[in-house]
Amino acid sequence: MTGEPTFFELGVADPERGRVFYQALFGWTLEPGPSGRGFAISTGGVPGGLHGGDKNASPYLFFRVDDLDTAVAKVRELGGTIEDIGEDGDEDGESAARFGRFKLCRDDQGSAFGLHQPPGGQ
Repeated sequence: MTGEPTFFELGVADPERGRVFYQALFGWTLEPGPSGRGFAISTGGVPGGLHGGDKNASPYLFFRVDDLDTAVAKVRELGGTIEDIGEDGDEDGESAARFGRFKLCRDDQGSAFGLHQPPGGQ
């Protein structure tokens, strides 16, 4: 189904401090991510990620799409924009294979949201 929340991302200044904080607060399991620069979050519900170098960031909510390229084109057609966050995965494709593809977007009024194409059509 398209449009349901499938992933969230938390940006913090120091990912290790963030891991300690959120693990203690919510009891989440945080494991090192494939890039080694952040953590994959298991919540018992919607999975997430935590990355560093993003002091005072707002959480990002990602919505499922079946085809990321088509959805990106539709965002642009409707007057929204796509944020440049680099490629969809790491060099060996491990991140995309494990977590899927992501794009950060802004709607036609500038509000941030994300698109997520889960791996393997899940």
